[in-house]
This record gives sequence, structure tokens and C-alpha cells, in this order.
Amino acid sequence: MSVFARNKGRLDDLFQKMNVNIMAGDGFNQRELDQAASGVDTIFNAVNIPYQDWREKLPVLNGNILSEAKKSKARLAIVDNIYAYGRAKGVPVSEADEKNPHTKKGKIRLDLERMAKQSGVELFIAHFPDFYGPNAGNTLLNYTLMAMAKGKTAKYIGDQTLLREFIYTPDGAKALVELAMHEKAYGQNWNIPGTGTITGEEVIRITGEYTNYRKKVPTVTRNMIRFLGFFDKFMKEYLEMYYLTEEPVVLNGSKYEREIGEIPRTPYQEGIHNTLASILKTK
Repeated sequence: MSVFARNKGRLDDLFQKMNVNIMAGDGFNQRELDQAASGVDTIFNAVNIPYQDWREKLPVLNGNILSEAKKSKARLAIVDNIYAYGRAKGVPVSEADEKNPHTKKGKIRLDLERMAKQSGVELFIAHFPDFYGPNAGNTLLNYTLMAMAKGKTAKYIGDQTLLREFIYTPDGAKALVELAMHEKAYGQNWNIPGTGTITGEEVIRITGEYTNYRKKVPTVTRNMIRFLGFFDKFMKEYLEMYYLTEEPVVLNGSKYEREIGEIPRTPYQEGIHNTLASILKTK
């Protein structure tokens, strides 16, 4: 197995105890992609770039990966988010629901899906909710967990009373690999939900008990994001996605459970504890 990303140091940290071939490189460089994909059967595309570069660069990056899969005759597993589903429909969305994105980024994700399906590459697309977990990086939930774990001033993005869905990264990885091993997974879309839903209040309670964090955790509001957007390109781009903290989209995973098997579901308390332990270990 080979892993490929820009930052070799980060790859070394993540995979130092595993028998994998670590390769640092740039997905925009076709020669480096050729080297990374040499001899592989399945390519797992979980690459992403900053929001502000999506429109210009994401089609190029994903086009390179599609070209590489076609050239190397490898199958392709694509990690996608929930943006293309558009606004919440009041019930968990299924793969059969029409995708009607109302945001720029949702439309870009839908365009990328169409490009992938028209490429002739044997592939499947897996839709995930927001991630959290060890080494998950700057995700919405990890933003809060990292600050609380380090005793810093923590904030929670969105209404703390609303039920929202998050997926623990090891669960998502297991589900993705399981899909890749099933012939019938290819040519289809799959929803991979988290372990139900949870409120911000509950996240903060679980984290506070584990870390002995006693400070108040205020809410990052839409207006705060709007203000920060005057100075920060990422925040400016994130503003249109803030609706997901007000009208949460929840995934229906019944297709996976019917066709593939049980979805890995780590309880939130266990997942949050594991994430905090990982953060504190590297504090």
C-alpha cells in the first residue's frame, strides 16, 4: 500500500508504525501522480484544497486523478461531502434524493461528480458528514475540541442546541475500505452517516468532563463569520456553508447497511475521548 500527500513529515507521523510506502508529492504534478499510482489496484481520493481555490483548481486536481486512474487501469474510491445535496429536507437524505445545491461549493461538488461519472473510470463516490477524530485537522468539531484540550479560549461553530451529525474518521475509513472490496459498490453513490446526531452542548459537556475545562464556550455566529470574512479568505468562503449549522443535513445510510453491511459507528463519547487523547498526546 502507498500513501501520497504533499507533507512527508505529516505522512511519517501518521504511518510510521505501518508497513506502507510513503510518497510526498503534488497532485497537480502528473509525473508524481504516475509514480504514486504505479502498480496500485485502487486509488482512494480524499484530497482537498482551501475553499478559495476550489473553483479554479479543484477541477484540475480531480481531472488529474481521473486521468491517472484511467491510465493505470486502477479503480477509484472518491470521498465526497454533503454539499451537493443542498438544503436539509427535514428527513435524512438518501442517495436517491435529487441533488439541488444552492451554494457555489455545492454546485462545484456536483460538477465534479458528473465529471467523474463521465470519465469512464470504474469508481464509486462516498458521501460523508463533517469529520472529527485523531489527526482530522481543522474540522468544525476539532476546532472546538483542540482549543478545549489545550485549555485555550474555545468556541463552537453554530447553534449549540441543534442536533448535528459528525463522523469519526476511523469509522469513515473502515466503511470506505469495505466498499472498495465489494464489486457492487462501483458505479454508485453511497451515504456513510455518523453515529446518529449530537448537540454542541453535549459535545462541550463530554469534552469538559474529560479535560476538566470549565470556561464558557461561546457560539461562533453567522455575523461573526461575516465579519472575519473581511480579513480572512477562508472565512469569506465558509460563510455560504454556515447554513449547515442552522439547517443540518443528516445522511440516510440504509443502502449501505442493506447492500454492504453494518456501518462502523463509534459512540460519540468514545470518539471524542480518543480524539482528545490524541490532541493531548501531541500538546
